[in-house]
Amino acid sequence: MDAKLLKPYNPKETENKIYKLWEESGFFNPDNRPEWAKNKETNKNYNKIFSIILPPPNATGVLHLGHILEHAIQDSIIRYNRMRGKQTLWLPGTDHAAIATDSKVTKMLEKEGLKKKDMGREKFLERVNEFVEGSRKTIVSQLRKIGASLDWSRQAFTLDEKRNFAVKTAFKKMYDDGLIYRGSRIVNWDPKGQTVISDDEIVYEERKAKLYTFKYSKNFPILISTTRPETKVGDTAVAVHPNDKRYKNYIGNSYVVKDFCGVKLNIKIIADETVEKDFGTGALGVTPAHSITDWEIADRHNLNRPQVINEYAKMTVNDERLKEKKTTEAREIIVEWLRNKKLLEKEEETNQNVATAERTGGIIEPLPKLQWFVDVNKKISDRNNKSFKELMLEPVQNGKIKILPDHFVKVYYNWIENLRDWCISRQIWYGHRIPVWYHEPICIPKIGKERQISKCLEMIVSVEKPICEHCDAKYIQDPDTLDTWFSSGLWTFSTLGWPDINAPDLKKFHPTNIINPGYEILFFWVARMILMSQYLIKEIPFKMVYLHGMLRDTKGQKFSKSLDNGVDPINIIEEYGADALRMSMIVGIGPGADAKFDIQKVKAYSKFANKIWNVARFVLDNTKDFTFPKTPSYDTEDKKSDEELKKLITEITKEMEEYKFYIVAEKLYHYFWHTFADIIIERAKKKILTNKNADSAKILLYTHLTTLLKILHPFMPFVTEEIWQIINSRRKVVIPTETSGLLMIEKWPFDDVQGKLC
Repeated sequence: MDAKLLKPYNPKETENKIYKLWEESGFFNPDNRPEWAKNKETNKNYNKIFSIILPPPNATGVLHLGHILEHAIQDSIIRYNRMRGKQTLWLPGTDHAAIATDSKVTKMLEKEGLKKKDMGREKFLERVNEFVEGSRKTIVSQLRKIGASLDWSRQAFTLDEKRNFAVKTAFKKMYDDGLIYRGSRIVNWDPKGQTVISDDEIVYEERKAKLYTFKYSKNFPILISTTRPETKVGDTAVAVHPNDKRYKNYIGNSYVVKDFCGVKLNIKIIADETVEKDFGTGALGVTPAHSITDWEIADRHNLNRPQVINEYAKMTVNDERLKEKKTTEAREIIVEWLRNKKLLEKEEETNQNVATAERTGGIIEPLPKLQWFVDVNKKISDRNNKSFKELMLEPVQNGKIKILPDHFVKVYYNWIENLRDWCISRQIWYGHRIPVWYHEPICIPKIGKERQISKCLEMIVSVEKPICEHCDAKYIQDPDTLDTWFSSGLWTFSTLGWPDINAPDLKKFHPTNIINPGYEILFFWVARMILMSQYLIKEIPFKMVYLHGMLRDTKGQKFSKSLDNGVDPINIIEEYGADALRMSMIVGIGPGADAKFDIQKVKAYSKFANKIWNVARFVLDNTKDFTFPKTPSYDTEDKKSDEELKKLITEITKEMEEYKFYIVAEKLYHYFWHTFADIIIERAKKKILTNKNADSAKILLYTHLTTLLKILHPFMPFVTEEIWQIINSRRKVVIPTETSGLLMIEKWPFDDVQGKLC
């Protein structure tokens, strides 16, 4: 008996050693396959490819429990498909997470008494890169800790040289095709972070607010309501529903308000069907420059768009009472003015969803800004005149891409139908710099050449820094960087060699089989990957979108620093082992379902790992001197158990193909513990003790153990591999040879062509 088996299972003594064994074998790399998998005769899946590109963790810190959930699922899928004999790639990488990383390093520097602006762009980026490099190393070590069988030889980073070239290539093509433009439109501005953010990066917080109902002047015929009186100095219209009888006679009229807290207003009464006539007074004060909804109303009615709030959330109007005041101060000043003028009809408490920036917590100010946008509605000539919206909808509608759970399909459709042009420029230093170059304002004629300044191009979109052909002036690059989701939208194919369309990996592994992110980034990332892949390489990026839910604490609350309810997954692994944590993340947690993290569940699966260990000790101890016959035979009882196991394998193989691994893992747990351990082993003990049908029992024990180790391996890779190595150490003597050494590359015990056990 192996001395290790005499002690309880200790993951600390096993996991690092086993991972090193796997990594040194080279079998994480799909280019290296075991001999049986290279043989067309013995491997029916010889020509099949299976690939996943790891959703890249943000390079801002460490892995959290949500990552463990995600990676445990993907590793189980990968290990299963590798054992099926497919050429299987799981490609690792990390995301530079521009805003999050920029913000985090800025805060770190502030603690050191350093200001970002004083350092300058280059010095600041040096510190960011230093931080990111350390963070990426931590993440890689954590991925190894959980047993992730990733092909480290293909590791990528969204901001590395290859991805940077891909991003610039994509930007230029989109610009040349008229799909990227620079324009002044209303955007979500974060005054705290001093950058634009996307709709999807807004967090809405419910806060108490006051709803004010008032008139612009005593002679103005309509009351309006608002929670933001400070914006009303920028109003240009009052919108009412065209069928609202109360206001029908006023539609089309214009009113001059000579003094609204020191500001002159020109207000036109307009009819717009988007106005809810039963909400408030049924009249909406339209502030085009400070509300995305109002901006769109202004588009429809050709209204002026005066800006009254700046990038620092301060007022820009000339009245001395308001000028340079913060919006919150201006609100009180205007409300007091309304009271004094007896224009305030009423004020009441209300709940309001306040838009805040996810990364900085700053309150969002909608502002008109000159930015870079992707036109999502423009028809693309070489894509059958379909727009980006249509390219995103099409593969989901025709079933080429399946979304699980399927109720997210309607959510996906609704998001795309309401999608506005995508603002892709960010006012931060860290990230992919926009590949747009502006000619220096003063032209410098080339020495000895005729002056041809009129031919100088003011702006050039170029992957490389351009040189002016007509003068000696320089081109200066746009200071803005690209939205992180622009670069990560290329992830499935930029990691496989694009823009080289003939790259071997791109041809072999794309489209990928599955993407497995949390449902909260369906729009951030999944939709944009579909957009980019459909447009740039004319194919879908993946066949399946498996959305996992959010992991919460035992009370059902979201993990957060403010609640101080965070759990370090590495500490859990140190105490209970990676297998236990992985199983707790998989069993019973279906697609899209939020789940409560319970340490008791981890403890339970830690006991299960030890149960597998103890069962292995019993089986190996009772078969150590047994010579296995070439043709095994069972008694009636054992034959029935053998058939039951075959039936189970057939069931779970089908369920694994259907991505029902949360069901499979639970079935295997119950079968191993309650059928194999509680029934079959107890029955075998009696047979061996009485020497009645003992041979049948020993054969069944061994075949059950080795088969169950194989089908448990995708979920609990460490303990199963450790036992397999112990079996390997004695196989030459008494047990038939059937492996190349590693359980990780053993053949899954089912032949899908023959429909039977291998």
